[in-house]
Amino acid sequence: MPIPLRRATATMIAAGLLSVGLVACGAEDEAGTETGAAGDKQITVYSGRNEQLVKPLLEKFTAQTGIAVQARYASTAQLAAQLVEEGDRSPADVFLAQDAGALGAVSKREMFTALPAATVDKVPATYRAGNSHWVGVSARARVLAYNADKVTEAELPASVFELTDPKWKGKVGVAPTNASFQAFVTAITVQHGEARAKEFLAGLKANDPQIRDGNGKILEDVIAGTVPVGLINHYYLGEVAKEQGATVDSLKAKLHFFAGGDTGGLVNVAGVGVLKRAADNPDAQAFVDYLLGPEAQAYFAEQTFEYPVVDGVTGPAGVPALAELQVPQIDLNDLDGLESTITLIKDSGLVP
Repeated sequence: MPIPLRRATATMIAAGLLSVGLVACGAEDEAGTETGAAGDKQITVYSGRNEQLVKPLLEKFTAQTGIAVQARYASTAQLAAQLVEEGDRSPADVFLAQDAGALGAVSKREMFTALPAATVDKVPATYRAGNSHWVGVSARARVLAYNADKVTEAELPASVFELTDPKWKGKVGVAPTNASFQAFVTAITVQHGEARAKEFLAGLKANDPQIRDGNGKILEDVIAGTVPVGLINHYYLGEVAKEQGATVDSLKAKLHFFAGGDTGGLVNVAGVGVLKRAADNPDAQAFVDYLLGPEAQAYFAEQTFEYPVVDGVTGPAGVPALAELQVPQIDLNDLDGLESTITLIKDSGLVP
């Protein structure tokens, strides 16, 4: 059954996360489904990741451990708000989130238990909470997708801030209701201050951007050549190549990774936290450890084209290695300021 949101404005975080027009659910399914037979060994996972994407992984976990997973699917933002509303009454044992900002928002409410050092130490400090309350399980880079027939490499901007230049007027695809775009805007505020974020959004709006509902639609139009460039996450190109039975290199769309620590090159993570109610539940801990194990890490690289975050697992094909990216020096724990980011985006006019 769908998870009801009884009081969307119960707290500031719920209000921010559920602001009309700025929470993109995409293809997220709000239904709850069970993986494996019910029994003594069972956990409830609130999953902000798409059911089609993670259900095969949950089934692998159950097959290996005998632990059934009661999965409830919705957007990461909706589930973060749901957890805050439910508080100690939540039936959730684990929160599997699409981005670090939502994990940080729940962590700020002191709803997670600290994970063991043996678990979090598998992941570089950049991709986990400083207090060990959540840990990244896969990573994705923000990139500029471009159509090689419309834009040459020499024309590509060195910085994402150059996209406000008049030469890009009407040529840039953006998805302002998408969680990844919102995290990117939050990163601008963290790295450069709110004034710079306002300036960038105003410049983008003045440049008549091509507004789309999500990264997938942006990439579709870039491939078609109707939009020359667009801001997306890197893994979408791998997904399209897989769907078409092609290689990433054979597609018309190419990926431009911003260098030099530019905010446009933000690397964010999907991650997981264990709720306090499950602090002594070994099955919840087993789930976290499975996500950081070689099978799950390889799944993320090979099936969803994300970057694994544990050493020793080969990354996705057709993109630079994670260690080679020149990412901005931003603490992902600071990406929890979604409420103010939503206000900035709305005030810019990118969303009516």
